[in-house]
Amino acid sequence: MTDRISKERRSWNMSRIRGKNTKPEILLRSLLHRYGYRFRLHVPYLPGRPDIVLPKYKTVIFVHGCFWHRHEGCSKASIPKTRTEFWREKFHRTVERDNRKQKEIEEKGWRVIVVWECQLKSSPVEIMSDIENQLFL
Repeated sequence: MTDRISKERRSWNMSRIRGKNTKPEILLRSLLHRYGYRFRLHVPYLPGRPDIVLPKYKTVIFVHGCFWHRHEGCSKASIPKTRTEFWREKFHRTVERDNRKQKEIEEKGWRVIVVWECQLKSSPVEIMSDIENQLFL
């Protein structure tokens, strides 16, 4: 199956996908702030530059998009129908990198929380409850 849009247009579309300050990230930051939490963003001294860092709790939060980070069982984690082998390899590398960076952060004595885009959209209050439960373990 061939792509329905030109290679140039596909490249332009892909270049518009953000790595920082995504809508799910902004939503979670807004919730955290509303609940009274103070945090830092994209701290460079921690592996993987976590999306949100709560220094007081020695906790980092990664806000993962279901498509790019392969949320298991999520309908948004589909594989494109063109260049499937390329995409499988790309996704595999992303998941491996996520796991490696999470392990590195944990080895430094930090707690890691992963929030998935679809869960944040469907139940933000539950996500905040889960985060608070993990902060006070």
